[in-house]
Amino acid sequence: MSYLLDANVFMSAKNLHYGLDFCPAFWEWLVHKGNTGTVFSIDKVADEIEAGQDELTEWARTRGQHLFRRTPPALRAQFGQVSTWATSQHYTAAAINAFFQAADFYLIAHALAGNHVMVTHEHPSNSSNRIKIPDACVGLGVRFMTPYQMLRIEQARFVLGAHP
Repeated sequence: MSYLLDANVFMSAKNLHYGLDFCPAFWEWLVHKGNTGTVFSIDKVADEIEAGQDELTEWARTRGQHLFRRTPPALRAQFGQVSTWATSQHYTAAAINAFFQAADFYLIAHALAGNHVMVTHEHPSNSSNRIKIPDACVGLGVRFMTPYQMLRIEQARFVLGAHP
């Protein structure tokens, strides 16, 4: 099973639960799992992280570079599937336009193409003003879960070492 990470997984980890300064094991786990191909994200998410210009940006540049895959032109069919789904739903034109311009659109196409599990902190919504990843996943038959579910399935362990 391979997991495709939304930008909010990285940003929330840095800002809340797994700060780079106090939980380096989480970040090392991501690097390790990225090197094995189990966990990854895409170039559009790397762009969102880069825009933050903070310690997460530096981490992505120096340690996480293997986590972010380029978006190949071969995803044309999946882009068409995602576009068709989005425009056939109850979303406003502004919501559809915002979705097409965000990394989420690309993430869903990658997930469809590779049968990856989407990992996000987002929850489904009935709003017509924003297309959320879980809603697109349900509509397109893509499996999704929270980062915590992924960590449990993968049996991640962030254990303190021996104290001096």
